[in-house]
Parts: sequence; structure tokens; C-alpha cells
Amino acid sequence: METDPKIFLLELSKARMPFGKFKGLKLVDIPEPYYVWFRKKGFPPGKLGKQMEAMLEIKINGLEYLVRRIGG
Repeated sequence: METDPKIFLLELSKARMPFGKFKGLKLVDIPEPYYVWFRKKGFPPGKLGKQMEAMLEIKINGLEYLVRRIGG
């Protein structure tokens, strides 16, 4: 089942890293190089991996401000 893009973006704007060096930070606040490293090593499975992959694309395209605006 495909997730509604609006819901995906809303959840992405509020999502936090559950582990590692950036544990507790919003995904949008994590530096782009961290996501690049994960792309090379492989994103985690499931929802978090999809969110991290999307966040990398958002950061590459300079669209973090949109995610920040959605998340308030």
C-alpha cells in the first residue's frame, strides 16, 4: 500500500533519528554527509530507511526549508 505523499511529508518533518551519533535529532537537522554515507552502506529497512532516503534527496535539492516549514 502506497503512503499518501502529504502524510509522508508531515511524518518526515517530525521524524527523529532513533539511534547513533544523531539520536534524537530531527532527520531534517542531520547533515547531508551522514545520509550520503548511508546511501553507500545501505539505508535501514522499513519506514526509517525510506525517510532517510527521501531526506537525502530533499537536502541534495536544497529543499530542507520546506520540510522545516511543514514541521513547524
